[in-house]
Amino acid sequence: MSAAGTPEDAPDRAAAALRDAEFVRLVATADGDALAATGLLARALDAVETPYQASLATVPREPATDADCTVAVGHSFGASGQAEDVTLESTPLAVAAADVARDLAPDAVDPVLALAGAVAAGAEPSGSLLEAAGLDRRPGVAIPTEDRVDGLAGSTLVHAGFSGDGQAVESLLADLGDDADGRTLASYVALSAVEDGPPRAAEAVERALHPHECDRFETLGGYADVLDAVARDRPGTGIALALGHGVESAALETWRAHGQRAHTAIRETETSRYDGVLAARVGADASLGTVARLLFEYRSPEPIALAVSDGEAAALGASSVEDALRDAATALDGRATARDGRGAATFDGTDDEYVDAFRRAL
Repeated sequence: MSAAGTPEDAPDRAAAALRDAEFVRLVATADGDALAATGLLARALDAVETPYQASLATVPREPATDADCTVAVGHSFGASGQAEDVTLESTPLAVAAADVARDLAPDAVDPVLALAGAVAAGAEPSGSLLEAAGLDRRPGVAIPTEDRVDGLAGSTLVHAGFSGDGQAVESLLADLGDDADGRTLASYVALSAVEDGPPRAAEAVERALHPHECDRFETLGGYADVLDAVARDRPGTGIALALGHGVESAALETWRAHGQRAHTAIRETETSRYDGVLAARVGADASLGTVARLLFEYRSPEPIALAVSDGEAAALGASSVEDALRDAATALDGRATARDGRGAATFDGTDDEYVDAFRRAL
């Protein structure tokens, strides 16, 4: 897993810009890490009574200029940013945002939210945030519900034969026995995940094992999984969740549907293997970012997974995909945003045209 990063704007400088503003815009990418970061900054702004507006988008557009300070979370403004604007682009974004929020309003920082965002980014919980959260670990699998069937079927921390299939989960639990402990279940999940996967699957599945317990969504990994789902599918619910509002039931409903669509897409989607890229033409219902991640972690024999559908694309790779995403999008009159080996794009053209442009740009 990756280590914690640092923000492009130092926490004190970013906090000063927010403190001096009369109105702030928070413009974030639609993923769990960026959502957690947005929630942390928004809570700090609430604490100091600064009005703000928060938004999430897969590929954010340049916002209106009516704010004293605009914070780009997970992307950058490029040359058009103003001196008072702030950029948080290093992963985990939530850790960077917690540093800024701590400088602005120390008592408003929720360390569990920050850690969940970091887990959503693929980082290992550690440091002062983990110490402040005081979370215990237990054997088992990181899921956001007490119901093992519900949790394993919906989880997008892992893709295995039972993923997205409640009946398959019931069968495996029956085979393991009603008294199967957490270690037994974790071992089965790990073995199932690597059975048909590339070597990197063994590392990817670690994020779903030996979870940290927390009050919200049972485990830290489960919390992270829910954050990512709602950020991608229901950003309004996601922002409410990150602000601490009681939308857990709606968030879990979104998470279940999100996981079902992603796992179904991976099983049913046409894929093409090229030198260095596994490309998937995905149906419109599934989140491309989640499909690309699961393909890369658990199915792709190539170092890059690319998912495309109806003028949108997402990619994740062991090697850099940032330039290829942007160059391919530009070639097709589109836009892209990318960081840390992953990103998304919009474009004007067919799926095949984008795949070809992406491959040429690598």
